[in-house]
Amino acid sequence: MKLPIYLDNHSTTQVDPRVVDAMLPCFGELYGNAASKQHEYGWRAEAAVEKARGEIARLIECDAKEIVFTSGATESINLAIKGVAEAYASKGRHIITVATEHKAVLDTCKRLEKYGFSITYLPVDTNGLVSVDLIRSSIAPSTILVTVMIANNEIGTIAPIEEIGNVCRERGVLFHTDATQAVGKIPVGVERMKIDLMSFSAHKMYGPKGVGALYVRQKVKVAPQLDGGGHEHGYRSGTLNVPAIVGFGKAAEIAAREMKGDADRLARLRDTFVEALKRELDEIQINGHPTERLPQNANITFVGTKADRLMMDMKDIAVSSGSACSSASPEPSHVLRALGLSDDEVLASIRFGLGRFTTEEEIGYTIGRVVEVVKRARERSYSLTHS
Repeated sequence: MKLPIYLDNHSTTQVDPRVVDAMLPCFGELYGNAASKQHEYGWRAEAAVEKARGEIARLIECDAKEIVFTSGATESINLAIKGVAEAYASKGRHIITVATEHKAVLDTCKRLEKYGFSITYLPVDTNGLVSVDLIRSSIAPSTILVTVMIANNEIGTIAPIEEIGNVCRERGVLFHTDATQAVGKIPVGVERMKIDLMSFSAHKMYGPKGVGALYVRQKVKVAPQLDGGGHEHGYRSGTLNVPAIVGFGKAAEIAAREMKGDADRLARLRDTFVEALKRELDEIQINGHPTERLPQNANITFVGTKADRLMMDMKDIAVSSGSACSSASPEPSHVLRALGLSDDEVLASIRFGLGRFTTEEEIGYTIGRVVEVVKRARERSYSLTHS
């Protein structure tokens, strides 16, 4: 077992060695531009891209033509929300989302408010679930889009996406979902879930950073946000990142084959971890839905402590106190606040994210270290308050 132990797999995952092997030829023999239609170097690069597109489409159960490659989930989210807003503005200027969405969704919606769009931010219950009935009642004649993430990046709660998709389809409203934490971890089928647009990326599913995708259902209009050569069916101009796309495709192929086994093993490891902490420590609470949650997620509040100090005291374990994408402007988690946690509870919470390469030995070690560090922190706090 090597230290430090990596338990921050919501932030990013290790690239699977099989993905690296698939990418390596793209830096040498397959270095052509996939948009070069006049020679074999371009043809071979294009073939590699289309093979990857097909693997990704199979994973989410769609047509390969409905996959648009981007630089990552943040760009995909911006393209989906801003692109729909621009394309359907003449129909209406109302968008519905949820208070616990990723900042890429919330900040994109806030930007649209500056351009005259009306955004409804729906609350969640104490488990992080949004009410389907509340979504239904919030849809107005001017509503053009509902955007709700499949699985929350901090607490792992899985939304009732199929029910939400059905409501949107019945009411004639487009449905976008941020599936960044879900694709490759749990089964996602865009037809079954009635999804019109879906954003996700490779680096959350053991692929490379810097590449993502937007699923766009056929006949859905999206105004491009990058102008140029008209790549990706005109949705997203720019030279394609062939090595990363090939890696994305390989990661999707592996996920399709190994996802269930990974999920079952990680759920057992996660449960072992959580139950051990409950036995050894009092005053801890698990944030998020007790059952409808990602198998690798554990978001835990250690009452009477400070998460940043705990993490400093156990530098041999890589964890986080929230979304890595919000670390440029650190503040108490908006997700945990939306669940009703106090600021003290929010600041005492740590997110543990297991992954494909997490071992039983690492979890055993982490249990011991967390118990040790939390007890010491509480003793120190007790001494300070009674000195």
